[in-house]
Amino acid sequence: MIISGDHQGIGMTSQRTRERLIKRLRSKGIRNLAVLEALRNTPRHIFVDEALASRAYEETALPIGHGQTISQPYTVARMTEALIEGHNKLESVLEIGTGSGYQCAILAQLARRVHSVERISALLEQARLRFRELGLRNIRLKHSDGGIGLPEYAPYDGILVTAAAEALPQCLLQQLAVGGRLILPVKSDQGQVMLRITRNEDGFQQQTLEAANFVPLVGGMI
Repeated sequence: MIISGDHQGIGMTSQRTRERLIKRLRSKGIRNLAVLEALRNTPRHIFVDEALASRAYEETALPIGHGQTISQPYTVARMTEALIEGHNKLESVLEIGTGSGYQCAILAQLARRVHSVERISALLEQARLRFRELGLRNIRLKHSDGGIGLPEYAPYDGILVTAAAEALPQCLLQQLAVGGRLILPVKSDQGQVMLRITRNEDGFQQQTLEAANFVPLVGGMI
């Protein structure tokens, strides 16, 4: 998957600035070359308000309106790397929480099909326009409550949740294919932790990856 359009940027949105971001991600332990290349190719500055474009390649989360944020680049890279580790290319991925669309754009370069669910219609429509501008045609969007997943297209090789759940969402676990992985932040006694849940023939295997800091996963649609 190749992103189309001219989004080279200038100054703090230039390709040189993106290269500095990739170096920082490498220094923080991101090793998957496909993930690094996807972040290198994706113009993060078009996923934030124009007033924040000069900060797009900083290692920080940024507001996108409606009480939501675009995750910091390291978090996007880490979750994506944990999802695809050991796979050449995933067939079908589900993202819960489209938000700005940045994480989804990364996934679209690493999977054949990406389904993404967003509860806030205004964010979903902005993301749709960005995907069209970038020529990403393997993404299906749905305005829905992400807490219930998207069972009509299950099972998925991977599910990635971009908001912190109170506990493991059982309905999402059941939408995983055997061998599939669920990456999500959940609340814990210490705050939040990022988990990787792998489904196997006998059940589920849970692995704690690292501390996390996400907006909460809430139900309903607006």
